Formats: sequence, C-alpha cells, structure tokens
Amino acid sequence: MQGDPVALPGLFAALGAGIVSFLSPCVLPLVPGYLSAVTGVSVSELDRASWRSVLIPSLVFVASFSVIFILLGLTATGLGQALNDNKETLQTIAGALIIALGVYFVASLFIVRLNREWHVEALMSRAGKSGPIVAGAAFAIAWTPCIGPTLGAILTAASISGSAAHGALLLAVYSAGLAIPFLVTALAFSRMTDAFAVIKRHYAIIMAAGGAILIAMGILILTGEFEILNQKASNFTSDLGLNL
Repeated sequence: MQGDPVALPGLFAALGAGIVSFLSPCVLPLVPGYLSAVTGVSVSELDRASWRSVLIPSLVFVASFSVIFILLGLTATGLGQALNDNKETLQTIAGALIIALGVYFVASLFIVRLNREWHVEALMSRAGKSGPIVAGAAFAIAWTPCIGPTLGAILTAASISGSAAHGALLLAVYSAGLAIPFLVTALAFSRMTDAFAVIKRHYAIIMAAGGAILIAMGILILTGEFEILNQKASNFTSDLGLNL
C-alpha cells in the first residue's frame, strides 16, 4: 500500500512511541511496583536480587504484553485490508486520526484530566501472584486507556500497512520500546530509579516530543509524503549495503 508505515521511518516512530509510553506519567511511577509484582521481590530488595530472579520473569512479562499488542496489530491490519478498496480514504482517515492523537498527547500537558494516572496496583499485585504471563496480559489490558494515544497511533498505522506481517512487526517494535527500558530497569534498578527522577522533571519535554512525532507522522501519511520518505530511507540503506 502507498506509504506503508513499515519502513525505517515508521519503525523508528513505533519504537519511539513505545519508549514514550514507558516514560509517560501514568506508567513510569509505577514501574517499581510492576517489577515487584512480576518477580515476587520487594522493591527494597530488587537491587540485591540475583539477575536471574528478576530477568527471567521480566522477560516472560514483556513477552506476554507484547503478544497482546501484536494481536491488536493483526486485528487492525485485518480491518484495514477489509477496506482495501478505499485505499486513499483509509490513508486520509489514518493520517487525520494520528494527528488528532498527537494533538491529544500535547494537550495532556495543559489539561490534567487527559493525563490521568491509572492506579491498578491491586490488579497488578493479584496478577503477579498468578505469574508473569498473567501479569503481562493484565498490563496490556489495564493500561490500554492510559497509553491510548501512542498505542492508538501505531495501531492506526498498522491498519494501513501492506500485510498482516507488517502490522505485527509494527506492534512488535512498539512493544520493544516498552520492553527494553523495563528490562534495563530490572537489571539496574537503583541506577534507573535515579534516572527516573531526572526524567520526571522533564515530563513536559518528553510529552511534547512524543506528540510532535505523532503529528509529523500523521501529516506525512495524510499528504502522501510518507512514501517519499520511505523511498529515501530505502535508498540510503541500500547505498550502505544494507538490504532492509
């Protein structure tokens, strides 16, 4: 499909959206609680726990929520392909929706109600007792409203991707943006919590940058310029001898 978002620019945008989702005010402050629930290690003991005791359940946890998000991506792509006879209309709607989600993301800086923290510690605690697989699924479902703007934008991009595999890849990269910092936090808890304190002081910049990326991506899709950007990226990687 014209302007398929599954190319280097789209994949970088998906990865960035996942990282911004992790850093959002309704996810980042509760990461220590997630880790404790998933690993069964108290927050005060995470630094002293062996890497195996935190990494293995954390890997299962991120794999679980990644599967949920990838399935959502496959669903979005399936819906997009069902409307394949109206490619231009679908692309226009997708671009406009992503722009709207980007504006929503930026507006959350000024309208507190749009940037609510979702406190589901009790849910995560119960899910954690059932194992990291259940906890990962609970995270994906419970936090979908919280990370809605970024997740919604990537799902919209998946809906106009060329195939189900492309849509799944886009959501896999988005999931990686959430998973990688979570795993790093599991392995270097004290250092990462110190970094979180710095990040919290710069929430406005992070949220504005995330919104700007979504708005720019939406404009490129809406105007058809995404195809040109994809082609330039493809030519650049080919010149480097990389077949991506």
